Amino acid sequence: MNGNNAAEIVARIERLPVTGWHVKARLIVGTATFFDAYDSLTIAYVLPVLVGLWQIPPGEVGLLISAGNAGQLLGALCFGWVADRIGRLRALVLSITLFALGSLACAFATDYNSLFILRTIEGIGLGGEVPVAAAYIGEMAKARGRGMFFLLYEGIFGVGLFAAALIGVWMVPRYGWQSMFVLGAVPALLALVLRRALPESARWLADKGRLAEADKIVTDLEQDTIRRGKELPPTLPIVEVAKRDRAPWSELFTPLYRKRTIVAWLLWFCSYFVSYGISSWLPTLYRTVFKLDLQTALIYGLVTVTCGLVGTLGVAFIVDWTGRRLWFLIAYIGSATPLLILWYFGVSSAQMLLFWASLAYFFTGSNSNLCYLYTAEIYPTRLRARGTATATAWLRLGSTIGPGVVGYIIGSYGLDWVFCMFGCVALIGALVAATSAIETNGRVLEEVSP
Repeated sequence: MNGNNAAEIVARIERLPVTGWHVKARLIVGTATFFDAYDSLTIAYVLPVLVGLWQIPPGEVGLLISAGNAGQLLGALCFGWVADRIGRLRALVLSITLFALGSLACAFATDYNSLFILRTIEGIGLGGEVPVAAAYIGEMAKARGRGMFFLLYEGIFGVGLFAAALIGVWMVPRYGWQSMFVLGAVPALLALVLRRALPESARWLADKGRLAEADKIVTDLEQDTIRRGKELPPTLPIVEVAKRDRAPWSELFTPLYRKRTIVAWLLWFCSYFVSYGISSWLPTLYRTVFKLDLQTALIYGLVTVTCGLVGTLGVAFIVDWTGRRLWFLIAYIGSATPLLILWYFGVSSAQMLLFWASLAYFFTGSNSNLCYLYTAEIYPTRLRARGTATATAWLRLGSTIGPGVVGYIIGSYGLDWVFCMFGCVALIGALVAATSAIETNGRVLEEVSP
């Protein structure tokens, strides 16, 4: 069966069983996502050293954390547009190259100001990679089991955060803070082989009217499936999508997508305001507030990130059963509760902070990854990268504001009120999910988003 139109291409993608090729694709793109996460959290594990070395006051600590996130906000918007215009893989290669070289440049920073500038530049590439990768992986998945398929890939982001913590504990005391940034430059090599190893998104090609190219890619995958000894089931009818010559940014705010867009923005903001605010500050809090030695502070931070990784990977196995909306609600309430406990009873010890913050991070980590899946499902192919990118811009906004606000609240009101703030933001996320999120579980992408 040749793909004579976009609907036929989609129908053939939807019937493909998961094979070793899909695993390879997720691993290759996931490697870039791994280092994106690693580089995003690197700053948390070099700051305990730099605060003393460069005498950085609390307010400027928050600004330095936020600098990378501001760059990521710009990168998400820029590369989301690029991916919808020139293709997913080309945009991925460009963004990976930028953040890898930016990480290497950070290793040569000589003071606060130079690191601030270089971290912002690095952030542009970091912000561009994640939404484009999410669009690419989401477009190769079929409706049935898409939650597990996607989140097992996206779980690599959590693995990257865990690795940053683990490597930071081991590497920073031995080889200095610069070593963390040098390691973050490894993806520059990956960018050289990514384009050769993987095909462009067939869904994107079909949406652009490049049916012959899309047909060739899907045909190759079908033949690969047969060679692996798997049968191809018959194609099922797919909702026909009207071809549109233009897909302007304003389509995100048309009657069909306006509410989805606002809901996605709020879910992203709430998730990352809490998760990044916690993860980026904890090692420094252990070091400065509770006077723990550097090694212990980094290990405590590692414990919390490990809990987040467990939540990130665990949700992949249940989200196709619970659905998206119910898990959002469970996880937001699950993260708000321990944070409000820390506020109500007060943070009396580093061990108390470790326990409750780790429990909160377990839940907020799962929601952070679920946002990627949900957002890639609620937009059509012509808008998917930009829709995801604009949503992740709110991730970056939350990640930028969160750490900065922590520094202000600690200085003005005390540590306990930080957790009151985080808990209330998580409750807002729960309210949004319960009242406004649509259910996408088990539905073909073109059915959800015509």
